[in-house]
Amino acid sequence: MKPMSCHEQEHPELAATTTNSGFNWLEDSISFLTADVDIAGGGYGWWSNPAAAQQDDIGSVVAQTLSPPAPLLTTTSPPLAHTSPSIASPAVSSPSEPSSKKRKSPAHRASAHSGSNQRRGADQDRPGAGSGSGSKKGSSKGGGAGSDRDTRWAEQLLNPCTAAVEAGNLSRVQHLFYVLGELASFSGDANHRLAAHGLRALARRLPAAVGPAAAATVRVPPCECPTPAFAGAEPRLFRASLIRFHEVSPWFALPNALANAAIAQAASRGGSAEPRPLHVVDFGVSHGVQWPTLLESLTRLPGGRAPPSVRLTVAGPAATPPAPFSSSPPGYDFSPHLLRYAKSINLQLAISRAASLDSVHHGLASPPGEAFVVCLQFRLGHAGADERTEILRKVRGLNPELVVVSELDGGGDGTAAGEFTARLELLWRFLESTSAAFKGRDGEERRLLEAEAGTSVASEAAGAGREAWRERMAAAGFEESAFGDEAVESAKSLLRKYDGGWEMSASGAAGAVALRWKGQPVSFCSLWRPACSG
Repeated sequence: MKPMSCHEQEHPELAATTTNSGFNWLEDSISFLTADVDIAGGGYGWWSNPAAAQQDDIGSVVAQTLSPPAPLLTTTSPPLAHTSPSIASPAVSSPSEPSSKKRKSPAHRASAHSGSNQRRGADQDRPGAGSGSGSKKGSSKGGGAGSDRDTRWAEQLLNPCTAAVEAGNLSRVQHLFYVLGELASFSGDANHRLAAHGLRALARRLPAAVGPAAAATVRVPPCECPTPAFAGAEPRLFRASLIRFHEVSPWFALPNALANAAIAQAASRGGSAEPRPLHVVDFGVSHGVQWPTLLESLTRLPGGRAPPSVRLTVAGPAATPPAPFSSSPPGYDFSPHLLRYAKSINLQLAISRAASLDSVHHGLASPPGEAFVVCLQFRLGHAGADERTEILRKVRGLNPELVVVSELDGGGDGTAAGEFTARLELLWRFLESTSAAFKGRDGEERRLLEAEAGTSVASEAAGAGREAWRERMAAAGFEESAFGDEAVESAKSLLRKYDGGWEMSASGAAGAVALRWKGQPVSFCSLWRPACSG
């Protein structure tokens, strides 16, 4: 066995991460939709070519719609390494960026080693300590989170660092910041990326937890994400990233498909009469990508009759700060694309924007018998309790016929450390599943999505699971409804087009549909109607 270097002896975390960090899931074969995206998958080819979408010729738009989607990725980035790099000095490179991380300066090394005696005395620093599975490699197939826990070294560093931040143990924070700084990278495998996003969030949390003066005594490694968040992206990259993500991952695509099925059923009145006019309030994060599938399905209602009119009201941001994925860059506008597509399929569509739910004004000049639906998708999970209650109160005041609620399914124990750990768990599932979806390849689209997902770790709001949302919706005056059998079966069919690590389950006659990655909860989609008074 190769002896540990002096650097590894001083920092047992580094030695531990080199012995047991295989990431075999990157080697698994991955199957997902690469051509002929059907309506359940939401064929986005018509929208992926901006030049074609700007043409006025409806025929060209239809041709673009029927063409197969673009290849998954055009990047030729080298495959990611399957194990963490050997740590022999403070100069650590990420697997896909062999020379991107610069060697630390002599001054930095002297500063880092000045407290080495104290760091050697820190307990429980080695990732995987006490797990009893130090030599077992994780597997990407089945088994849930526990089966690959020993390979998830980033969480084994971030969780004790979180506890140290909340306890104000600055010497331990400094020690773990140093270790994380050596291993973190916004490129590489999911562990390196999780370490980077987690370190960045903890560095921002530190002043609030211990006070600005105490935080100033801690040397924070460079941890700013080089990729801008959604609101800072170039509009074409923003649109391409959203479309590609829906094509390769069900993270948002599955809840969108379930919501669209419920909305189409509301417009059709169960197929027993003429379709009704439809009004949908979009309070979600799809930025228009959800709606082409709905529009096409409305032209295929029983009897081949489409609703006489469709209104889409896009509600502006209400939660502060905005939820992840809810912001869009200046200049991004999906309305012309969507209106042109609706015209090409002979559907009467009107799109309006409301600064908030207060300005939706449902009922003003509404057609008789209009089906009115509100989609609340991934926008309230990071809102504060009072703000969330107020938004739900406003939704109830609109008196919708149907409300679709989709949210991430996870929450901690109510403590700051527990909530941070829960957010790390969800981010791990995002990063790991996204690596699988993109076959481990790096690229602008994937980096943009992951940078936005990484902002969720810094949220101050407490998370919640499905049971907590049931209580919230009931308190707001709603009762849960059920998805139709056809909607559930269509969702299952859609899910088979993605990586085999995904699965879904329905809660029965009246309950949410849950989405899971490797057996662990990711999100849920549920239906609600105003509760009968009295």
